[in-house]
Amino acid sequence: MDVLTDELNGVAQLEAACGDICADCTAGDVQELLRDAGLRPTRQRMMLGQLLFAGMNRHVTAEMLYAEAAAAGMQLSLATVYNTLNQFTQVGLLRRVGPDGSRCFFDTDTSVHPHFYLEGEDILIDVPENLVVERMPEALPGHEISRLDIIVRIRRKVDGVRRAG
Repeated sequence: MDVLTDELNGVAQLEAACGDICADCTAGDVQELLRDAGLRPTRQRMMLGQLLFAGMNRHVTAEMLYAEAAAAGMQLSLATVYNTLNQFTQVGLLRRVGPDGSRCFFDTDTSVHPHFYLEGEDILIDVPENLVVERMPEALPGHEISRLDIIVRIRRKVDGVRRAG
């Protein structure tokens, strides 16, 4: 058997297993999503795609997704999770959001929308209301604006008192 046949058999087995677990399995949807994005639906991409795209929009780090995959019995390395998240981002299936220099989240909602970042808790959530930007700055000569990221950093109040910062 060649590598492509092995991959196709792996995808078929994954779809069958998903169908056994839940009646409304989205393996076919994930496979179509990957193909439409120009990605081959490998076993690893399909498994991680199931975790990422089989429900509501969410924000995950590579470590969070790796832990979910391990808990689901998936045999993947952290490097594979990072590579897959980066591939999904490159083709537009995910949006990378970096609220600080050390943490990177991947958002399944790729539309332009603002986020709250809860400092000290490493949690990223969508701002629940619409935010209006009245005027965008002009791009530098020879450049264009590719996207807008707005991250509102928040922290819990200590005993109802605002902390100095």
